[in-house]
Amino acid sequence: MIKEVQLGSSRGFDIQLMLYYLALLFVGWITVFSTSYNPAAEDFFNFNNAYTRQLVFIGTSFVIAILILLMKGQYYSYLAYPIYLFCLLLMISVLFVGTDINGAHAWIKIGNFNIQPTEFCKLGTALALAKFFSEGKTSQQKRNTWLVAFALILAPVFIIMLQKDTGSALVFLSFILLFYRMGLTGWLLVVGGTAVALFLFTMFFNELYAIALATTIFIGFWIWNRKSKKKLVRNAIVYILTLIFIAGVNWGYNNVLQQHQKTRIDTMIGKVDDPKGAGYNLNQSKIAIGSGGLIGKGYRNGTQTKLNFVPEQHTDFIFCGIGEEWGFFGSLVVCFLFTGFVLRILRLAERQRDNFVKYYGYGIAGIIFFHFFINIGMTIGLLPIIGIPLPLISYGGSSLWAFTIMIFVFIKLDYR
Repeated sequence: MIKEVQLGSSRGFDIQLMLYYLALLFVGWITVFSTSYNPAAEDFFNFNNAYTRQLVFIGTSFVIAILILLMKGQYYSYLAYPIYLFCLLLMISVLFVGTDINGAHAWIKIGNFNIQPTEFCKLGTALALAKFFSEGKTSQQKRNTWLVAFALILAPVFIIMLQKDTGSALVFLSFILLFYRMGLTGWLLVVGGTAVALFLFTMFFNELYAIALATTIFIGFWIWNRKSKKKLVRNAIVYILTLIFIAGVNWGYNNVLQQHQKTRIDTMIGKVDDPKGAGYNLNQSKIAIGSGGLIGKGYRNGTQTKLNFVPEQHTDFIFCGIGEEWGFFGSLVVCFLFTGFVLRILRLAERQRDNFVKYYGYGIAGIIFFHFFINIGMTIGLLPIIGIPLPLISYGGSSLWAFTIMIFVFIKLDYR
């Protein structure tokens, strides 16, 4: 095993993927330091400082990465289901012994640390799905394959919803990339996009307008396909499902979402204009990023972030610090790093002979891209604020450790 690691360190392990990882870690720490640095602090190594704690998280991440590379790659396939079940049990335990933070009952407090099991459950779900699909079960061979696959996702989502952490639950939509690679029809993406558009339309106006729109479209399709009974039946079923969805939007809005989530959605779609209240975070985020211009104000010269105008500026809104200090070009570099990172994982995944490794690669690529896309989208006002970290950049031990494990498990599996 030692010989294997020595060979891998010189030519086997993917250096390019490691460099992306290190580059994003570096960007993350210097941004956390810049946005949380307090000149009046006692000393640099005071553990009360966010940047000191993040440095410790990074150091422990390196230890975790080395341990993963030392282990045999076969273990991850053998233990995929046990790891998944362990993560589910850990998340269930949160319901009884967890701690509330920002309205979500999703954390376990251990001394001065808070651990969020949801972050690790993404890894467990990626392993379980990769194991399931690699066992040779396809939609053509077994009709209930997709039902089982969706059940593997819905189990953690259900527990997360009980923890009132809707943002983390949405991350599990990222496995649609793996499903698409497995042959799931692209029409599902069209249906998903249509559902989102219909949700926003219903929220901005009301159910009656949405029903009227759906009815008008149905009548148009009915006239167009009136000579085909098969298409008429299909259109009627879609119409009925659409009406059920519209009715469920209002119920879900009132009974599933928490008040601060409702307010964020209302602010994003323009129903509420409250720049000093519900829209404060987003408004300050836009000001910070916009004030950076093309080349930024310079490192540690960001006034919006340095003076704490942006809430959660070293966690969920850390991209604001990058935009203000490094400007459009600096933000573009970070976007290129993430894009190159995800594309590299997909390229390595596609060349695998072992289907387990291939499907696992697609699973974690989807998770990283979803976090990256949603986090940046919410800081610039394109998407609602759901509170998920920017991978490897945002402050936090749970997120950093979970992404480190995801990435280095793939690096080890790719070496095989």
